[in-house]
Amino acid sequence: MAGSTPFRKRRSRQPELTTGPGRDAVRQDVPAPGDTAGTHVERGRTASLAAAVGRGAAKGGRGARASLAALTDRLIANAPRIPVRDLAALRAQFPGLGPEELADKLVAGAAHGTSTVGAGVGAAAMLPVPPAMPAELAAEIAGVAAVEIKLIAELHEVYGLRAPGNARQRSLAYLAAWADERGIDITAPATLNAALGVQLRRELRQQILKRTFRNLPSLAPFMIGATVGAVMNRRDTRRLAAKIRKDLRSRQVPWEELPAGAEGSPPPKRP
Repeated sequence: MAGSTPFRKRRSRQPELTTGPGRDAVRQDVPAPGDTAGTHVERGRTASLAAAVGRGAAKGGRGARASLAALTDRLIANAPRIPVRDLAALRAQFPGLGPEELADKLVAGAAHGTSTVGAGVGAAAMLPVPPAMPAELAAEIAGVAAVEIKLIAELHEVYGLRAPGNARQRSLAYLAAWADERGIDITAPATLNAALGVQLRRELRQQILKRTFRNLPSLAPFMIGATVGAVMNRRDTRRLAAKIRKDLRSRQVPWEELPAGAEGSPPPKRP
């Protein structure tokens, strides 16, 4: 037929649909339908990474809990060993002072002691070594706690509110007062009984954790931590003492009304 294109020429003008390097490359890069091997490999790598991160976090959490529990046990074991002066010894050491003046002396001495502990730990951490930081923080918290528990016990003596029981029971009651940042209510047996149970450990862990975060700046390098630790510890001790004294003033027992022997000698007679 005139004007028509021969069959061979029409066929030669068709684009190559089934051959050529481009087609082969596409077939190599794109997996065939139903081929999920690459997806499985990628998912496997992601799952392995997530599992490793989870194991690391769990291990770190277990380590932190173990350190917290160890420091709690250490404070409970050391509390009965803290030397506490009774009212008679305090009045003999600071003659002529009334309750408030004597309490001021005790707070000033305790604030100086805790600031010295903070400065010492900050100086030791002049060039911080990360593995040693938990031990340094634990040492600082234990040292500060010993000073503040002694202060709390002696403030109770000054305000005529010595905790009942033997030395160990009193020390645990004062330890609970340190954890709760409140004075002991000797008229409430529940308060004293709670100091000997699970509640004491829970409150101690919370207080230790709070102190740990507050004491982190004391590990700053180049003696900055020594200054920061001293200032923060002094401030925290004064703040704690203010809370305890406010609590004790509302229930204060005057010295002349204390029973005989409560301060180591008979109370002076009123004129």
